[in-house]
Amino acid sequence: GHLREALARGPAVVVSNHTAWWDPLVALVLTERVVPCDSFAMMDAGNLARLPFLGRIGAFGVDRTQAADGPAVIRYAAGLLDAPGRAVWVFPQGRERPVTERPLAFRRGSAEIARLARAATVPLALRYEFGGTERPHLLVDIGEALAPADDVEALRARQEQAVTDALERIDAALRDGGFQRYDTVLRASSGALGRLAERSLAWLTRPRRALTPSRAEDPSPPRSARTPT
Repeated sequence: GHLREALARGPAVVVSNHTAWWDPLVALVLTERVVPCDSFAMMDAGNLARLPFLGRIGAFGVDRTQAADGPAVIRYAAGLLDAPGRAVWVFPQGRERPVTERPLAFRRGSAEIARLARAATVPLALRYEFGGTERPHLLVDIGEALAPADDVEALRARQEQAVTDALERIDAALRDGGFQRYDTVLRASSGALGRLAERSLAWLTRPRRALTPSRAEDPSPPRSARTPT
């Protein structure tokens, strides 16, 4: 509900902990099957080069070894947030980290994107758990949206705390009895996975609206952020 309400009001930056290779694909499932919206995701340029198909589903890369690349990609991401119902997913930890690691050590980029776009931030926590079953469960906790702010460092801290709080809610739920407090939004089965594959293929090949020159200095994404062809 928090994500749906935020996107109804305007564009949103979704910030999440980054614990597994699967995380960008979780973003695909959530924004295709659960809260449909026009979404994009920032990821490491090296990982995008190794997994170029992610560029077909809205991922764009940032090369942290190039000093100029970060600001350029931040401007590009902010330019994508030009209408309600648009979301940019950011994993501010910058790389996969253990789900138990504290502090989360968020970088400032996600807060800068929200500031430039005057977009709300939606905090989201991810945790993969087996529990007492042979198949893993993916638990997702989505917090209340944070309002835009001009103080980037203060917003970065609020984003990190909101995701930490969401992770702690998952911890508490697991200690108090497992998965009962969660609604099942997608149950894995051969039929469901087949339908998801079909929907994902349609999503992969859908036209993508180009960034308009009025929202950025350069209407094309930075070199490291170009979508593969």
